[in-house]
Amino acid sequence: MKRPLPPGGLAVLAKPVAALVLMSGLCVGAHAAIFGDDEARRAILDLRQRLEALGQRQSAEQQRQSAEQQRQIAELQRQSDELQRQKDEALKTSQALARTTEENAQLRRSLLDLSNQIEQLRADLSRLRGQDEQIAREVSEVQRRLKDVSNGVEDRLRSVEPSKVSVDGREFMAAPAEVREFEAALAIMRKGDFAQAQNAFGTFVQRHPGSGYQASALFWLGNAQYAMRNYKESLNSLRAMLSEAPEHVRAAEAMLAVANALTELKEPRPVLRRSLEDLVKAHPLSEAANVARDRLSKLK
Repeated sequence: MKRPLPPGGLAVLAKPVAALVLMSGLCVGAHAAIFGDDEARRAILDLRQRLEALGQRQSAEQQRQSAEQQRQIAELQRQSDELQRQKDEALKTSQALARTTEENAQLRRSLLDLSNQIEQLRADLSRLRGQDEQIAREVSEVQRRLKDVSNGVEDRLRSVEPSKVSVDGREFMAAPAEVREFEAALAIMRKGDFAQAQNAFGTFVQRHPGSGYQASALFWLGNAQYAMRNYKESLNSLRAMLSEAPEHVRAAEAMLAVANALTELKEPRPVLRRSLEDLVKAHPLSEAANVARDRLSKLK
């Protein structure tokens, strides 16, 4: 890097130039005296050209030095700005650190307060633990008593509340007493004790006239009566069943049982034929209808 001109640099450079001009003038004068005017003019022109070239070099050097000085000033300004920026960042960092320090101090105080509260709660919990154990024992005893009472109530409710049952493809609500009596009568029927089954189903029909079991009970009552050769009672029970539930799953069997009872009662053939024809017409795809067709073929 070239150093800038010192103060008064132009004046220092001007002195040699002036001396050079003076010496040149003397030389020119002496030369002119010797060589004539033409040579003196050429010498003067040459001297002027040298002076102009020297002036141009000096001006260029000055511009270069001025530009270098401007660059150095800009660099110094940049360094100054960078130092100021670093100073500002350091100040911000210092302020943030101060805030963090204060927040940490506040956090320590909060943690200390929380620790004191926890210790107080532990002490309270220790005092209450004994009371809690006593309360837990009392609550357990109350719960046990409530459970016993609830179980007793549920047992009593189950003994009287209706429940959903399904018999012969039909679903309905029935009281526990209905369920017990019907299943007991059906169990007797399955054992082949037709006399007891007749009594059991007869009692059920009288005791529960609106029961969902009514149609099924009348069907089995009619079959038990037929087995006991009580054909008229069987006929009445089966017809009552068909009147109440003509679409019952056992309706075809009931109609065939009606035809059987009519046969046993020696009813006229037209009556028997009409009964069998009604069965075929109402339930043509049933097994009972096949039996009825066979009997009809034999009545011709």
